[in-house]
Amino acid sequence: MNTDQFQRNNMYIETPEAYGDGGKNFDDDGREKRTGTWVTASAHIITAVIGSGVLSLAWAIAQMGWVAGPAVLFAFSFITYFTSTLLADCYRSPHPVTGKRNYTYSQVVRSTLGGRKFQLCGLAQYINLVGVTIGYTITASISMVAVKRSNCFHKHGHEDKCYTSNNPFMILFACIQIILSQIPNFHKLSWLSIVAAVMSFAYSSIGLGLSIAKVATGGEHVRTSLTGVQVGVDVTGSEKVWRTFQAIGDIAFAYAYSNVLIEIQDTLKSSPAENKVMKRASLIGILTTTLFYVLCGTLGYAAFGNDAPGNFLTGFGFYEPFWLIDFANVCIAIHLVGAYQVFCQPIFGFVESWSKEKWPESKFVNIDHDVKLPLCGTYNVNLFRMVWRTIYVIITAVIAMLFPFFNDFLGLIGSLSFWPLTVYFPIEMYIKQSNMQKFSFTWTWLKILSWVCLIVSIISAAGSIQGLAHDLKKYQPFKATQ
Repeated sequence: MNTDQFQRNNMYIETPEAYGDGGKNFDDDGREKRTGTWVTASAHIITAVIGSGVLSLAWAIAQMGWVAGPAVLFAFSFITYFTSTLLADCYRSPHPVTGKRNYTYSQVVRSTLGGRKFQLCGLAQYINLVGVTIGYTITASISMVAVKRSNCFHKHGHEDKCYTSNNPFMILFACIQIILSQIPNFHKLSWLSIVAAVMSFAYSSIGLGLSIAKVATGGEHVRTSLTGVQVGVDVTGSEKVWRTFQAIGDIAFAYAYSNVLIEIQDTLKSSPAENKVMKRASLIGILTTTLFYVLCGTLGYAAFGNDAPGNFLTGFGFYEPFWLIDFANVCIAIHLVGAYQVFCQPIFGFVESWSKEKWPESKFVNIDHDVKLPLCGTYNVNLFRMVWRTIYVIITAVIAMLFPFFNDFLGLIGSLSFWPLTVYFPIEMYIKQSNMQKFSFTWTWLKILSWVCLIVSIISAAGSIQGLAHDLKKYQPFKATQ
C-alpha cells in the first residue's frame, strides 16, 4: 500500500474561483458541491449499523443472561458513539472546521498520525470491509433461502427437511451488486441508503413484533436466567466461556461503522460545519440502533430463552405467519443490497485512485465514455471501473460460496477491527490533534479505555476462532441448507 498516494492526490487542489460560475456549484476543494444533510447521513449510518447483527442478538443475550447481555449492548453503544464524535472532528485537519478535507478514513489517519500507522489502518480497514461484503453476500442468500424454506414448511409441514442450496441466491445477489456497483460516486447512493434503512426498520420491527406475540401468547415454557445458558444443562463449562466471548464479538461487529464514517461525512454540505452535523447524525443513528438492539435482543431472549437460535428470522424460531416471515426476510435481503454498497464503495474508491496514480496515461483506467441509456439519459462509463468492480463482486460471491459461515466469520472480522478502527485510531488522533498533555487526567482515562477495548477484542476474537474451528470440522462445501 503506497503511503504517498493520497498526498500526491491532493498536492494541487483547484479553488472555486477557477470555475466560471464563481464556485457556486463547487465546494472549497474544487469538487462538485456536496448536498448531504443529517437526514441522509443518519440513513447511511443506520444502513451501515443495523444489519444482520440485530438478528443474532437474542442468541448473544442468551449466552450472557439478563444482566451482562444488556450491559454489554449499552457499553458498546456508548463507546461507539463517543469515539465517532472524536473521529468526526478529524474529517478536516488540523482544524475540525476550517482545515483541509480528508476524504477517507485512511487519509485522516495519515494526515494526523503519519505513514506507518496509515499503512496499518488501511490494512485493518480494507480487510474488514472485504470481510463484511463477503458476509453480507452470505446473509442475504440465507434470507432468500429462508423464504423458500418457509413456504416449503408451510406446504409440507415442519417435519419436512426442505433442503435448499444457497448458491443460486448468492449468484442472484452478486448480479444485483454488479449493476449497483457501477454507480461512480458514494454521494449518489443516498436514495439506496434510505430504502435500505426503511427495510432494516421493517424486518427489525417484524422480529420484535413476533417476539412480543410469542411472549404474550405464552405457549411452551422457556428457560431464562440472570446469567444466561446454564453450565451442565445447556452447555459445558468451556462452551459457556467460548460462547460468551463469541457473543461479545457479535455485539462488537453489530456496532461497527467507524470505518465508513469519514466517507459518509464527505457527503455532507459544508454549512453547517460537517463535524457538528455528523455528531448529530451519529447520535441519532446510535440511539436508533441501540433501541432496536435492546428490544430485539431482550424480547427475543424472552421469547426463546436459552434455546434462542443464532438468527431468529432465518433459523426458524418462528414458522407462522409464514407470509410475514417471508416479507421480513425479503426486507433483510433488500437492506443488505444497500449495506453492501455502503461498505464496498471505500474499497472501490481506494483501488481506482491508486490505479489512476499508477497508470496516469492509461486510457483504459482514466477515460470516461458517455453512453446514452433509454429513460436514464447519459451515463459515464469507465471501462476500468466496470471491469474491476465486476471482478470484485464475483470474487466475494465465490468466497461466500466456499465459506458460508456468517456469525463466526464476521464475529472474527468484527473483533479484529473493533479495537483499531473504532477505538485506537480515533483516540490517538484526538490526542494528537488537541495537543493533549501526556499523563493528564483525560489522556490517562482515554488510554485506559483503549487498553480495555483491546483486551475485549482479543478475547472475542478467540471465541470466534474457536467457533470457526468447530464449524470447519463438519463443513461440506456447496451442500444444501438443512
